Amino acid sequence: MSARKSSEVPYRFGIEEEYFLADAETRGTPRRSVKPFHVEAGERLPEIGRELLQCQVEVCTPPSTEFPEAHAALLKQRRQLAEIGAEHGLLVFAAGTHPIADWARQLPTKGDRYRGILRDVGLAGRRSLICGMHVHVEVADPEARVGLMDRLLPFQPLLFALSVSSPFWQGKPTGLSAYRLSAFGELPRTGLPELMGDAAAYERYVRIMTKAGSIQDASFLWWSLRPSIKFPTLELRIADSCTRLADAIVIAALFRCLVRLVERRPDIHAGLTGVSRAIAAENLWRAQRSGTEAELIDEASEEAFPFAASLDTLLSLIAEDAEALGCTEEVADARRIVAEGTSAERQIAAFEAARGGETSNRQALDAVVDWLAETTRAG
Repeated sequence: MSARKSSEVPYRFGIEEEYFLADAETRGTPRRSVKPFHVEAGERLPEIGRELLQCQVEVCTPPSTEFPEAHAALLKQRRQLAEIGAEHGLLVFAAGTHPIADWARQLPTKGDRYRGILRDVGLAGRRSLICGMHVHVEVADPEARVGLMDRLLPFQPLLFALSVSSPFWQGKPTGLSAYRLSAFGELPRTGLPELMGDAAAYERYVRIMTKAGSIQDASFLWWSLRPSIKFPTLELRIADSCTRLADAIVIAALFRCLVRLVERRPDIHAGLTGVSRAIAAENLWRAQRSGTEAELIDEASEEAFPFAASLDTLLSLIAEDAEALGCTEEVADARRIVAEGTSAERQIAAFEAARGGETSNRQALDAVVDWLAETTRAG
């Protein structure tokens, strides 16, 4: 793909979603082999992929410039997986963590890459019982991707807050809106990317890490945002797996607009420093703890603002980009997430509603898994 002027780039995008499998009766870890499920899913869905653990499955959309097209593709995949799951006594659901499953009982997916990862990271890999949503957005000029990665850093906590869907871990409420980042953070080279400055510095870092034997290639940099080595894109990896499909579309649309914004506006977040990254990390923690109830710190004004106000500022900033890319409605739908509550809030509400009377915590968590499965299938 040759470099083109920003105004001519369609900013094609693709969405990857990771889902959990659960036993339809116990709602916990599948009690029998899930190999038959994976075999049938692979035969019926060409877009399907495997993840580190056998109780996970991944789907993706083809490259697109139209969000209704991506929505239709993911909705079809969700419903097909739900149907296949039902035939095998399994539930399929999208969430950042499995509310019930015990990490110690999970089986790794077979394959050289997965065996290599587990050999390298040990117990931390077995504990990585998490699912995320990734968004690829085309950046035609490969030399520009690292600089854009740096300048997109301060936007990531807001995108993450809209996705939070992991308030439970190992059968217990965590007190957080999103525990997934804590579990994922046990692995090396996760979290916010380092400020690299330019493509040359990034390539030097990858070269040193590869030569030293720390990584096989740049795909072992599991940052929340990175240049893809498979596609001519930047890959957003910060989001929890979105239970509601509409939420995934919102985040993908916002990210696509932000890529266009920072490419056409070189003044946006120019000259970020270590302070900038530290503030972004603090905002990420605030989003992890409180979701869209968080107040986010603005480095320029040195003040914290309610999430809704931060979102309004962002929507104003990308209005031109949303119009140019034909996704004004999709980005505006972010306000619905704030008004209705995130997946994490809805899970906690389902848990609290089911916990009354003599209902145990485990039974209440069963209700959460049921809500997750039903909502995932509905799209």
